Amino acid sequence: MAYIQNLVIDQGATFSTSVTVTDAEGDALNLTSYLLRGQMRKSYASSSYTSFTAVSATPTSGVIDISLTATQTGELKAGRYVYDVEMEDTAGVVTRIVEGIITVTPQVTR
Repeated sequence: MAYIQNLVIDQGATFSTSVTVTDAEGDALNLTSYLLRGQMRKSYASSSYTSFTAVSATPTSGVIDISLTATQTGELKAGRYVYDVEMEDTAGVVTRIVEGIITVTPQVTR
């Protein structure tokens, strides 16, 4: 089951956050051989999406950094979105790590 974390993104600003992935015993999961990916959409049924950059700078720590550039957030309309981040192992098994609601707050300075 995925961890639920709701996020707030400021339109037009660089966004980043971290998520720690643990195993059943609560120890950091070694992410060395995992492919990471994440997307946000206006609704679950939306065909258009924005992809997160999802990386683990130190895979043995279990920490995943997800981010969007200021250009990416500047192209988002203010409002509510849904998102998730997944990992895929070398056997093709996909696990959802985190999911939730994103609120994009409107930008004033452009």
